[in-house]
Amino acid sequence: MSIKLLDQKTKDLEHQVGLLRSFVIGQVGKDPEGDYNPTFVKRALQAAQELPKYEFQDPASFLKHICRAK
Repeated sequence: MSIKLLDQKTKDLEHQVGLLRSFVIGQVGKDPEGDYNPTFVKRALQAAQELPKYEFQDPASFLKHICRAK
């Protein structure tokens, strides 16, 4: 088998594996409520890694902060 043919077959296999991976991820990413927005998931995961900017001391401070945010 020539190197050119082997390279082409390797590229074809890589493409097919990529399509299969995309399909599997698409199926796993679904739940009974529907699909998740990939942009939202990315932002949520990034936010989860950040240090908190504020720590609530009690329920009253939490409500006060929520009311100011409106």
